[in-house]
Amino acid sequence: MSSGRQIADVTGRTLWICDRHALRLEWVMAEVESLFPLSVNAFDNLTPTEVAYMDQFSTRFCKLQDAIGAKLFPHVLDLVGEQGALNTFIDKLNRLEKIGAIDNAAQWPLFREMRNAFAHDYPEDSELNAETLNRAVPLASELLKVYHNIRDFALRYGAVLPGECNGG
Repeated sequence: MSSGRQIADVTGRTLWICDRHALRLEWVMAEVESLFPLSVNAFDNLTPTEVAYMDQFSTRFCKLQDAIGAKLFPHVLDLVGEQGALNTFIDKLNRLEKIGAIDNAAQWPLFREMRNAFAHDYPEDSELNAETLNRAVPLASELLKVYHNIRDFALRYGAVLPGECNGG
């Protein structure tokens, strides 16, 4: 069994990883903001740099969503002693909502759906790609809000970021 200190450290390391993804997602969103909403014609005429930005956007969205769902959520539940017998992911989401770590468990499937949409590559379908990116921008903003809220929650409950003085 992990000690409270170990859980706080592991949660902090996961926050550090999520911080990197979040910062890079925020950066690339600022870089591409002027391109949205993206028409099919605009999608077909993206410069190589803009294509790289779109790739960075989708990659960071996916990495942040994965890190939060697969690692941060369980660590936060451990941190506050709420992991218990939560066997399904929806049980974990509902518990996180109940304890105030996230605002709305029902929005998480939308983030997963977007991650799945990014995972499928259809280079010949500009309309689908433009539509996916247009749907992703507001979801990315929401994902970042969810992350910042759960980050603040975890820090209030003792998560320790790497390199922080722990008083010990």
